[in-house]
Amino acid sequence: MLVLALDTATPASTATLVEVTPDGLAGIAEQRTVDPRAHGEKLAPEIAATLAGAGVRPADLRAIVAGVGPGPFTGLRVGLATAASMAQALRIPTYGVCSLDGLGRAAGPGRVLVATDARRREVYYATYVDGVREAGPDVDKPAEVAARLAGRFDRVAGEGGLKYGDLFGVPVLDDLLYPPGAALVALAAERIREAAPSEPLTPLYLRRPDAVEPAARKPVLT
Repeated sequence: MLVLALDTATPASTATLVEVTPDGLAGIAEQRTVDPRAHGEKLAPEIAATLAGAGVRPADLRAIVAGVGPGPFTGLRVGLATAASMAQALRIPTYGVCSLDGLGRAAGPGRVLVATDARRREVYYATYVDGVREAGPDVDKPAEVAARLAGRFDRVAGEGGLKYGDLFGVPVLDDLLYPPGAALVALAAERIREAAPSEPLTPLYLRRPDAVEPAARKPVLT
């Protein structure tokens, strides 16, 4: 079965085509652009290029997997809205996966901290043991995360780990900065194989968006 994975929870927008078989999966093609202000502009062309490069039509897809965050409000919504609208048009199911879990799974064996940049000098983070989430996800300042979790991880992955690596004090997996689409699909593989019902793609924001409604205007005349 051909599955499309989308993730826009980090500065990267990623589209990945994966084949899911009864006993495994294989990555076929992937397009990624790293630009925190261009998710809406880049994701659709990435999807088109990923499918065209593999000679696959949208109608050949059997499911869509989407990274549901945590991530900044605007970028995250681009990926989830795109996944939901494509799935509705194609009449195929969607499955959501925590974006940090994709990094945690790809990091492999051992005790790993996954940290992505949450802006405001904070990180979204979770800890993993042998690819399985142990704690999180949550959001906090890097120094607070390092102090709270000291001794509970021996490596760090994600662009937050690279940015604040001096605080975490462990080796940084600098080749694993953004959620790999194949890892997201692997986490949803059993649901895909079982043809589980489509899931609502509920975003993990973890905090309120930066933009807020303006307060009511005060009258200037009395």
